[in-house]
Amino acid sequence: MTADHPRPPPRRRIFALGRNELKGLFWQVLVVGIAVAVIAFLWSNTVTNLSARRITTGFAFLGREAGMPIADSLLAYNPRDSYLWAFVVGVANTLRVAVIGIVLATILGTLVGISRLSANWLLSRLAAVYVETLRDIPLLLQLLFWYVLMQALPAARAAWRPVEGVFLSNRGLILPAIPFGPPQLAVLGTAVLGCALFYLVRRWLVAQQMRDGKPRPAWPFALGLIIVVPVAVSLALGVSWTIERPQLRGFNFVGGLTLAPEYFALLIALVTYTSAFIAEIVRSGIQSVPRGQWDAANALGLRRSFMLRQIILPQALRVIVPPMTSQYLNLTKNSSLAVAIGYQDVVSVANTTLNQTGQAIEAIALIMAVFLTISLSISFFMNWYNARIALVER
Repeated sequence: MTADHPRPPPRRRIFALGRNELKGLFWQVLVVGIAVAVIAFLWSNTVTNLSARRITTGFAFLGREAGMPIADSLLAYNPRDSYLWAFVVGVANTLRVAVIGIVLATILGTLVGISRLSANWLLSRLAAVYVETLRDIPLLLQLLFWYVLMQALPAARAAWRPVEGVFLSNRGLILPAIPFGPPQLAVLGTAVLGCALFYLVRRWLVAQQMRDGKPRPAWPFALGLIIVVPVAVSLALGVSWTIERPQLRGFNFVGGLTLAPEYFALLIALVTYTSAFIAEIVRSGIQSVPRGQWDAANALGLRRSFMLRQIILPQALRVIVPPMTSQYLNLTKNSSLAVAIGYQDVVSVANTTLNQTGQAIEAIALIMAVFLTISLSISFFMNWYNARIALVER
C-alpha cells in the first residue's frame, strides 16, 4: 500500500477465541453439563427413594446413644456414649493400626531391602524369598492366617513366655507397660516440644557455621531440651514411672498392655505384607545410586554400614520417597480389612451404625471423609519431605 492509500485497520474480532478454541470450549461445557445432570438425577432419585421408605437424612443420629460394644479401644468408651463418640473411637483404632504399622513396615522393609543386596548369599536369598512369597499372597488370606494362628495359641493359663513379663496366648500379646495419665502425657509432650526446638536450634547453629566457619557443638542444647527439661517437669509434677507387669488372675491377665488377637493379627499382616513392597523400593533406590559413590567410599576405607547410612541412603531417598508414599497410603486403606476378623475400626463402627440406624449414605460418607483426610495428610507430609530432600536445579 502506498502513502496515498494507507492500509485499512484490521477488522476487530467479535470473539477473542478462535474456531478451535470455541470448539474445545463447547465440548468442555457439554461434558460438565452432562456430569452435573447425572449427579442431579442420582441425587433426586436417592432423595425420592429415601422419602418413599420414610428414611430421614442428615447427621442428627450422631447425637443418639450408640448402644454398640467396642471391645478393644484406645479411648475410653461405653455403649451409652453417642454414635459420634463411637466414630471417634473407631477413627482412633484406625490410626492406631496405621501409624504403628507405617513405622514398623518402614523399619522391616528397609532391613529386608538392604539384606537383598547383601554379599552374604544365604541372607540375600532369604530376603528374596520373603519378598516374593508375601507379595504373591493376597493380604486378606494373610490376615486370616495370622488370626487363625492367634486363635490356635494356648489359653491364658498355659501362655507362652518368650521373655520374662511377656505373655503370648489366645488372649493376645501382653506386655509390661507404664501407666499413662495426664502427668505422663505432659512430660512426653515436653520431650516432643524439646525435640522440635532442638531441630530449630541445630539449623541455626549450622547456618552460623556456614557464615563464619566456626563449629558450634549441638549436644548441650540436646541435653538440655530433650533430657534436662522433661526430667525437671517430671520431678516438679511428681510423676511416677513404675512399670506395671501383667499378672495372671483367674482365666485372664491383669495389668500391663494387652494387644488383642484381632489387633495383633491385623498389625502383623499389614506390616509384613507392606514391608515386602517397601523392601523392593529400598533395593531399587540403593541401586539407583551411581557405582562411583561405592567405589569412592571403598577407596577411603569406610565401613559398609557407614557408607549406607551417610552416603548411599541419603542419595537413594530421592528415589525411595515417592513410591514409599503410595505404600503408606495402601497400608492405611488396607486397614479397612479389619472388619474380616472383627477388629472394630472406623469401617466396622460405621457398618454397625448403618445396620442400627439405616443411615447408609451418611455412614459411608463418614468413612470416605475419614480415609480421605488421613490419606491427604500422609500425602501432604510426604510431598513436603520429598521437596526438602530433592536436588535443586541450577
